[in-house]
Amino acid sequence: MSTAHEEIALGAPGGTPVASLRDLIDAHLRIPFPFLRNPHETEAAAGVDAWLRGWGLTDEPGVASMITRTRPAELASYISAGVDPGLLQIVADQIAYQFVFDDRAEDIGQHSPGLLLPMLFESIAILRDGRPPRTPLGAALADLHRQVRERCTPAQAARWAWQSREYVHGLLYEAVAQAQPYLLRAGDCTAIRSLIAGVEPFYPLCEAAQPEELSAAELHHPAVQRLGRLSADAAVWIPDLFSAVKEQRAGGMINLALAHQRENRCSLQAAVVLAVRQINGTVEEFQELFAEVEPELSATGIGYVEGMAGWIRGCYHWSRTVPRYADVATVPAVS
Repeated sequence: MSTAHEEIALGAPGGTPVASLRDLIDAHLRIPFPFLRNPHETEAAAGVDAWLRGWGLTDEPGVASMITRTRPAELASYISAGVDPGLLQIVADQIAYQFVFDDRAEDIGQHSPGLLLPMLFESIAILRDGRPPRTPLGAALADLHRQVRERCTPAQAARWAWQSREYVHGLLYEAVAQAQPYLLRAGDCTAIRSLIAGVEPFYPLCEAAQPEELSAAELHHPAVQRLGRLSADAAVWIPDLFSAVKEQRAGGMINLALAHQRENRCSLQAAVVLAVRQINGTVEEFQELFAEVEPELSATGIGYVEGMAGWIRGCYHWSRTVPRYADVATVPAVS
């Protein structure tokens, strides 16, 4: 495919050729945070299986195999390497729940966005109004909300519920975008991706891992708010690189690399490199801004932002080996 970006080097930055699209990503993507893993990952994985089974979610077709392919406890371990076993379990359960919820929403929404409304209404009623659940998925959400209220302060739990509602609302935007013929540009894609990233609901859990609540001044500090946006964007765009092959084959629209491919009329490989450049710039801005604001932050504030950095680090190490995205290793680095 011809492209205006033929000058993009589809090899390692030093000119060394690479074999697969995954190797190409690894060669260009800059993740400055060291690999870390929580020592309680095995227990968390067993806990996730028991939790999903207890709420009947693995009885539903395809859920058990999806969990095997996505390894939610592994992602939780990489993201939250330093937290205690109880908090790690909540993180792992929440990741598993969001994987189930997101896949269900995608399956339903691709037929008609309107068909999503009962599912979304139930979630909002649970999160906002404390209404009783009507479905197994709703019951799992209600239990997750209970776990958060028991572990977190009331203010942290309120932030968790509000940010979880934002995620739920975002899925309707995704369904509308998937259902209509307009080809989303990169900016449109990132706007929707920021809504459905599902990362911000975990920030109150990052806060709960600290010895005390963040002060209002730190929580609402413009730099801390910006760091949250940068972390969430980088964390969700990184899996987009590794899932681009899978999403392209499935006709997916909401993917950063595929948006660059549509916008620039280029090969998938060139589009991935363009997306990597965008991610690298985001991660670099995160590092520079953190270094600038760190002297102003308390130990709690620093730990909170380090939890955000964990999302960037964790999503990279999880995405490159998780079975769900294994197709990326089968595509050559040069089209």
